[in-house]
Amino acid sequence: MNRLTLLTTRECHLCGAAREALDRVAAETGEPWTEVDVADDAKLARDYGDRLPVLLLDGKEHGYWDVDVPRLLKDLQVPPA
Repeated sequence: MNRLTLLTTRECHLCGAAREALDRVAAETGEPWTEVDVADDAKLARDYGDRLPVLLLDGKEHGYWDVDVPRLLKDLQVPPA
């Protein structure tokens, strides 16, 4: 199971930037990430649908709307480049 999960949906206009940020983090750290469309899960849609994209780290909410890369790198225990 990946430590990083990005919750998205098809209508999400901020999700592209979040994907790009996670791709940069993955390239720097080697930490893979998974994308989950909340439209496929009623509970996720109910819990997170108004704040997408939402980033989960180890199953817990790390942030929403944008990826705070410096904070994420710190929380992954990798110093920023």
